[in-house]
Amino acid sequence: MRIQHPTRSLSSIAHKYLLLQFPKTLSQNLQIISRKPRFYSHFSTRSPHRAAMADEFESFSTATAEENIKFGFERAEMYKSNLAGTVDPYDRHLFLCYKSHESWPSRLEDSDSDSLPKLLASALKARKNDISVKTRLTICEGDDDVKLSDGDVLIFPEMIICRGLKDSDVESFIEDVLINGKPWQSGVQEGLTGSYVFVCAHNNRDRRCGVCGPVLIEKFKEEIETKDLKNHVVVTACSHVGGHKYAGNIIIFSADPEGKIVGNWYGYVTPNDVLELLDKQIGKGEIIDRIWRGQMGGHVTEAEKIDELKLGNETNVNNNEKQTPQEIVNKEMTESVASCCQGVNGFSCCRDENVEKKPIKKESGLSCWMGKWEQRHVLTTVAVVGAVAAVAVAYGFSRRAR
Repeated sequence: MRIQHPTRSLSSIAHKYLLLQFPKTLSQNLQIISRKPRFYSHFSTRSPHRAAMADEFESFSTATAEENIKFGFERAEMYKSNLAGTVDPYDRHLFLCYKSHESWPSRLEDSDSDSLPKLLASALKARKNDISVKTRLTICEGDDDVKLSDGDVLIFPEMIICRGLKDSDVESFIEDVLINGKPWQSGVQEGLTGSYVFVCAHNNRDRRCGVCGPVLIEKFKEEIETKDLKNHVVVTACSHVGGHKYAGNIIIFSADPEGKIVGNWYGYVTPNDVLELLDKQIGKGEIIDRIWRGQMGGHVTEAEKIDELKLGNETNVNNNEKQTPQEIVNKEMTESVASCCQGVNGFSCCRDENVEKKPIKKESGLSCWMGKWEQRHVLTTVAVVGAVAAVAVAYGFSRRAR
């Protein structure tokens, strides 16, 4: 009987041949070949499945489906920019607890109806030449759950909190704490422990932060509860920190491997990154490079890390190109390492000229080698399937010709 359709012979021959040649890797390789494309960012080595991310996003988000696509974690601009080096150098960060993030106007520090943030921002600007440490101010949300109330001022990296700042106390607070580096004489000053996570959720400033921020806060709270970290990690909303296009934006103040408090900035953060941030950044003090923007403190090691990440994400670099402003800042930070500043309670960010530069750990070649090995198996499997298919088709035609 003439074989009219050689398809069955093709699949049978191919399957049997591959079973004989690659008995252990056949199912794995065929699964890889048939796998549907997934969404990957050029920063991520562990890109999350978009469908799962969308489901989790919708479970926390109060935005409409259209807003989620336009302003949320699946928007077109996600992962389009290089994040490393997008934080301007500074050495101290103040967070003023004030009302709820839903009520913040677009320019909170300039609002006449919000006198405390405006007074503090204006006083910091007026006395900036008297403050030896470059200081940033951000507004955060007070919450009884995290024991923060309106008027509380958190100061990093000193890890102190000044309770109940009022309009009439602003000048004395700046004079005592920020300029003279002494305990606050007019109010209550306490030490802070644990790690602090600030998530930009300033909706009236930019809708992207308004959509992404609350979702990330809820996810952090969920994981903190699951891991029983409520007494060790505080998460709250904060106002504009710069770089709305990088939403979700978060800043984490925690100890590095040497026990020093640092403030690491992250962008393009999604709910799928939260567990990794808790385990690695907060738990081990390890920076997650693919979503890292920079950190508080213009240290030599940070400048080197930014340069390394830039080189890793850029191609066709022309050595004769003009340096960007950020590259100039990085160069200045690397060359000028003998500056000194005195902060609160004796905290010093002094850096000696002979600071030993720590070698940057290079990624092991094992994962790269394994990737090439798997790719070689996949290509071999494809080649064998193609060859067997060609033989089967030729065989079918020859049978028809008889």
